[in-house]
This record gives sequence, C-alpha cells and structure tokens, in this order.
Amino acid sequence: MFSSLKVRNYRLFFTGQVISNIGTWMQRIAQDWLVFTLSGNDPIALGIAVALQFAPTLFLSLWAGVLADRVDKRRLLIGIQIAVLTQAVVLGALDLSGIAALWHVYLLCFTLGVTASLEVPARQSFVAEMVGRDKVTNAVALNSSIFNMARIVGPAIAGFAITWVGTGWLFMANAVSTGAVIAALVLMNPDKLFRGPAIPREKGQLVEGLRYVRRRSDLMTVMVLVFFVSTFGITYFTSLPIVAANVFHTNADGYGLLSTLVAVGTFTGALMSARRNTRGGPRVRLLLISAFLLGAFEVITAFMPTYLTFGLALIPLGFATITFLNTANALVQTAVSPEMRGRVMGLYVLVLIGGNPIGGPMTGWMADAFGGRSPFYIGGAISAVAAVVCAVVLIRRGGVSLPVRRFGNGLRVLKRERV
Repeated sequence: MFSSLKVRNYRLFFTGQVISNIGTWMQRIAQDWLVFTLSGNDPIALGIAVALQFAPTLFLSLWAGVLADRVDKRRLLIGIQIAVLTQAVVLGALDLSGIAALWHVYLLCFTLGVTASLEVPARQSFVAEMVGRDKVTNAVALNSSIFNMARIVGPAIAGFAITWVGTGWLFMANAVSTGAVIAALVLMNPDKLFRGPAIPREKGQLVEGLRYVRRRSDLMTVMVLVFFVSTFGITYFTSLPIVAANVFHTNADGYGLLSTLVAVGTFTGALMSARRNTRGGPRVRLLLISAFLLGAFEVITAFMPTYLTFGLALIPLGFATITFLNTANALVQTAVSPEMRGRVMGLYVLVLIGGNPIGGPMTGWMADAFGGRSPFYIGGAISAVAAVVCAVVLIRRGGVSLPVRRFGNGLRVLKRERV
C-alpha cells in the first residue's frame, strides 16, 4: 500500500504535503467563512469567490502544461509555492488588521487561482518523476490520502479555531505550512528523479498536445466524464457552508464538521485506492461506477432531513468522489507518453477545475433560487446521467471499455476490459 514511500524524494514530498494540506484546508474553510461573513451570508457572493479562484484555470492551465514539459518541474514548484505563501500572508494581514473588505478577498482569490492553475499541472506530472511509472498509481492514491486526511484535520481545526481566534490567524498558519513544501522540494536529490525528456521551445506545442488527446478515445472519454462530474456534481463542496448556515442554521464549527465528515469518506476511499493499486492498474469500469454512485449518493444526501443524517450521508458521498477522482487521474497518468504528460495533465486540470467558474455561480444561484439543498440533487442527477451516457456510448462501440496504453520500454496496448 505504501510502496511509493520507499523513494526518498517522494517521502520528502509526502511529508511536506501532509503539513501543507492541513494549512490549505484551514485557509479554505476560513476564506469561505470570511466571504460569507463579509457578504451577510450571501450564497451568491460565495459562488463569485469560487468562480474567481478557478477562472484563471480556463486561460492558464493548458499553457501551464506546456511550461511543465519545458522546464525543471521542481524549481517551478518552488517558485509557485513562494507565491502561495505570500498570498496567505497578505490575506492574513488584511484580516487581522480589521480592514479586510469583500473586494480584497475576491482579488486574492483570483491571485490564488493564478498560482493554482500553474501549480497543479506541474505537481501532477511531477509525481511520475519522483517515483517512476511503475509506482505512479500508488503515488496518486497516496497523494489523495494526504489531501483527504488534511480535509479531516484542517476543517475540524478551522471550524473551532474561527470561533476562538477568528479567520486571520488561519491564513497565517497556512503561510507557515506552505514553508514545509518549499523545504521538501529544496531537500530533494535532483539526480534521483525519473525525468522525462525535456522538450525544446517550439511553436505549436499546445496544439500538438490537444491533437494527441483528440486522437486517443480513452483519454477523450475520461476528460468528458470528468468535466460533467466536476462542473455539476463535485460543486457540493461549495454548497456545504450554505447548507450549514442557511438550512441547518449552524455556525462555523457546524460547517467544519460537515467538511470533516466528507473527508472521512474521501480519506477512506483514498486508502482503498492505494491498496487496490498495488494489485493492478486503474479500470474504466470503476470510473463509470464511481461516477454514477457519486451522483446517486449526492441526490440521497440532498433529502436527508436532519443535520446528523445529512452529515452521515456525506461519508459515502466522499468515498465515491475520491474513488472517481483517483481512478480518472491514474488512468490519465498511466496512459500518456512522458514527453506529453505535462500538456495532457494541463488539459485534465482544465476539465477538472475549469468548469468551476460555471459551477460556482450556478451553485450560488440555485441555492438562492431553489433552496440550499438544490445544488445537491441537481448536480447529483447530472453526474449520474453523465456516467450512464458514457457507459452506453462504450457499450455501443462494442461492449468493451477503453484500451489503456502504458509506456515503459515501448508502447503496448493492454487487453480490453468489458464495461
């Protein structure tokens, strides 16, 4: 289950991410609550903040993928993390000084979105450089376990800390935790990285990456399904503060507990993915099933009558969500050639996050117009339908799933698996 941790460079990365992701989730909870407070509990304002944070992905993620293929990913990540640290310090200083206004938070959400759009393709493609192709699926699952362990600890701390010390100190704590990632990257041994061939700077490399994906029906199917599920289904994360405050009338600690319950499911799912990936590669059938279950659980959660039952229903929803995301990520990572990995991951990040400028405001509008529960049952229904449609398309193509290509000493196509 932990085979990737035998690699020293990845152990450093893993340790830094454990610390940093807790700080990141503390900041996310604090940031959402600060927006909600400054706007007078306006769900549309929260949707705008989400849109601003993810809008840069629409314009930068594809170019960021090209950049990741061209330059030293480790050095690129160090520079990006310094920018993230600076953003957290500025937001914390504004909040602690008592002069923070809604437009300040909006502006910093946008700057954070810029850094994230550059960081995610580089970090995703850097995983294979740290551990090698044979361990990449295990490393992807372990990365998710870190992320989701932090989603258990971070929101739990944040929910109570906000009531004690306010949101400002949580931004400062995130700045300190970001330093752990920078230290881990600096301490790595570059000679032990499994580097892919660096591509020279040439015209048309972005278009080349898009054509590469367009020619691959396996990658296209994953990208389409990820777009619909992430845009309409996984936006339930944005809905949690709305449900906590406007439906169940709880405070910040109530919101933090709901986020923690989601994370219990996602953390468990991530560990199961790590264990499963020691016994074989990712499967398209699992991708389709998990997408459908994500949608079904989301609809069920929407109609839970009490705060307790709603919170408990978030656990299987979180499990299905992380199973879907891990499987999609691993399918993409193991199916591309090394010299294309950055560009393909840039496109993957675009379809995964790029829909949030649509989904964020849409979630706020639905919650305002139809009630705080509506983003759950509408988004869940769309996700389930998308999974069914993709399955039907695959069946009509011959009743088989998509071929998974692996690149080791050469290109080979694995046997086709039935849906």
